[in-house]
Amino acid sequence: MPPICYHCAHPYPAELRGRSEECSGCRRDIHVCYNCDFYDQSAYNECRENRADRIVQKDRANFCDYFRPSSRGSPSNPCSPKPSTDIANALDALFKK
Repeated sequence: MPPICYHCAHPYPAELRGRSEECSGCRRDIHVCYNCDFYDQSAYNECRENRADRIVQKDRANFCDYFRPSSRGSPSNPCSPKPSTDIANALDALFKK
């Protein structure tokens, strides 16, 4: 399964050419904590790799040597937008006659 962007769930190549690559779907940085397999909100510094340096801005490109592309899309990411169809369906269900 190819890695997917945390923000728009668009697939991107597993082999990145550099830290400044952007997602072709939403133009956000790819080499970010939210796209990393080690990202975990419940872990210390929100990273399961204990040797990694602390990264404050998890949605910005960084120089972490432990970055490993993730294919999970990070549904627990607070920045991940909820699809508009889910919101529309929830409103329809709420106001259904």
